[in-house]
Amino acid sequence: MNAVREKILARLDASPEPVSGDMLAKELGLSRTGIWKHIEQLRKSGADIVAHSGQGYSLASEVFSSGVLAGRCNGKRIGRQILVLDETDSTNRDAMAEAEKGAEEGLVIISRRQRAGKGRLGRRWHTVADSLACSVLLRPDLPPEQVPQLSLLTSVALHDGLGDFAQDLRIKWPNDILHRNAKLAGILTEMRAEPGRVHSVVLGFGINLGAPVEGWPSDITQRATDLFTISGSRASRLDVAAAVINALDYWYDIYLEQGFAPVHAAWWRAHAASGQKVRVHNGKDYIDGIATALDQDGALLLKTIRGTERIIAGDLELR
Repeated sequence: MNAVREKILARLDASPEPVSGDMLAKELGLSRTGIWKHIEQLRKSGADIVAHSGQGYSLASEVFSSGVLAGRCNGKRIGRQILVLDETDSTNRDAMAEAEKGAEEGLVIISRRQRAGKGRLGRRWHTVADSLACSVLLRPDLPPEQVPQLSLLTSVALHDGLGDFAQDLRIKWPNDILHRNAKLAGILTEMRAEPGRVHSVVLGFGINLGAPVEGWPSDITQRATDLFTISGSRASRLDVAAAVINALDYWYDIYLEQGFAPVHAAWWRAHAASGQKVRVHNGKDYIDGIATALDQDGALLLKTIRGTERIIAGDLELR
């Protein structure tokens, strides 16, 4: 979208009162006629902008755009630059492409639809009509072996951000957000690195805002849920996106300042299986035990009949 129009939308979204054409013209360095022309183009593109006689303009309903969302994000790093797409193959792929072009840390890419979204272990991630698909670019000064900590950080941020809209959320190792054992959101972290050095990390996540009218896809391996089903009310896409982005920035700042310990503690408190009996499928065998700890690399420690086992990857079932 045109940069001036993004600024107009952001200004209207941020104001509880109508904003006059004179004020917009002064702030943006345009004539009142120029502002009116941009307003008309925004209306043609679907923005519900109301003119109040003698007062100015206001938004009658929210507009999900880069400028409006950026105006609701208050972080130091994440969300200072946002790209909103109508459709793409994969927001993670787009974020990696932007990283190769030199994009700065904190870039956020959100798409209304994904044609080829993917989840952990190469599985397909279904981006249903009423959902949020988002990827965040980071450039941390970390060795590659510590990048799994950022996946755990993301799950803590989603747990906290979505907690504004739904109660009783839990984290399930390694990367799911659950409500009563049904999956609300998932995370996929990818990186570009060389030995000893990370070039870029992309934190990708998908959040179900509402259930598909035709029902959940048949190939989903875990029961799914959505914010509307949980809360009984429609969550604003803008509010959800801003809450999660701000929570990510908050936890990333803590991580950079204090290290992994605060993230680790928050993750373990929110984990659905902390101290509980679980079963993990590691791709070959099923392992039964009690989840006793999470180590610094993101591996789950299980107390089993054979002793303590360190699980690096797998699917966890709550018993």
